Amino acid sequence: MWFSRQVLALRYRDAFVPSFIALTYVLLGYSSGLFLLSLGNIALWLVGTLLLAHALIIAAYLIHDLTHNALFARPETNERLGLLLAWLTGACYSNYRELRQSHMRHHVQRMDVVAVDYKAWLKKHPVLRRTVEILEWCYLPTVDLMMHGLVIVAPFVFPGHAHRRWYVLKTLLVRICLFTILFLISPWALLGYALAYVLMIHVLRFMDMHQHTYDVAYGSTDGHARPDAEFEQQNTYSNPLGRSALLNLLVLNFGYHNAHHEQPTVPWYRLPELHRSLYGDSCEQQLSAKDLLRNMHKYRVSRVMSGTTADGDRPGFSGLYGVSFLTVL
Repeated sequence: MWFSRQVLALRYRDAFVPSFIALTYVLLGYSSGLFLLSLGNIALWLVGTLLLAHALIIAAYLIHDLTHNALFARPETNERLGLLLAWLTGACYSNYRELRQSHMRHHVQRMDVVAVDYKAWLKKHPVLRRTVEILEWCYLPTVDLMMHGLVIVAPFVFPGHAHRRWYVLKTLLVRICLFTILFLISPWALLGYALAYVLMIHVLRFMDMHQHTYDVAYGSTDGHARPDAEFEQQNTYSNPLGRSALLNLLVLNFGYHNAHHEQPTVPWYRLPELHRSLYGDSCEQQLSAKDLLRNMHKYRVSRVMSGTTADGDRPGFSGLYGVSFLTVL
């Protein structure tokens, strides 16, 4: 009992209720969503797809908190839960510690660090580039799906990732078996899962793509000067979903991003209060959801090859693809 209490000790005294509710929602939403997808009823299939997608979204943002060790007092416990949730969200093809390290580089180096320059690759393959642009025009998040797929391919292509080959093979085998079982239960259930996953990617990257006007470093940060804290705040943008607490809970308050970068270990349920204490009602770095939706649509094709996040109507609007905290690439 003593050992269990130490292992499960929470970092903050007020963390139990919100964390329990969020985790319960993820587990019930995930299982109930899959169940509804398998019933063969179109209305229930649609409800199941949306429920599963939202369970995946909440799981992803809980992973983000866990990478900052914001839930449990012990880093190992955050890691174990993060690994479990990574299996739910499909972020399990990379070692969790590497996933966390990749996100920490974003905070410590104050830049977006990406292992692979997909734009350079697409420039060399114009037909593929055009295909990606057409699919993005059709609102399929192709770039981010490609980056997630590269996490699987990377160990067999890039020497720096070769140590993950056996891990990826084992993970791929298990997930293929699970998806085969889901297909045998109902092909429509597998289709619903795929659509839910795409919806998760859409939401995550909508929130991600506008939050920084950082430099992008490919592979290594060598030769890149580390900016100071003032640069970090000036090139970080908050994009809460209006003033509604309920709407912002749909993404676990991830839109309060300046507050998060000011104090990264503050858990998701405290971010609105921290945002108000830091900026009041006049955060200069705040972008409206309405404007971001407009610009998400306006730049959805040009953003594929854009080399900057600041070529919209104002800095931070046009956004950047392929910078998910769920990938090591």
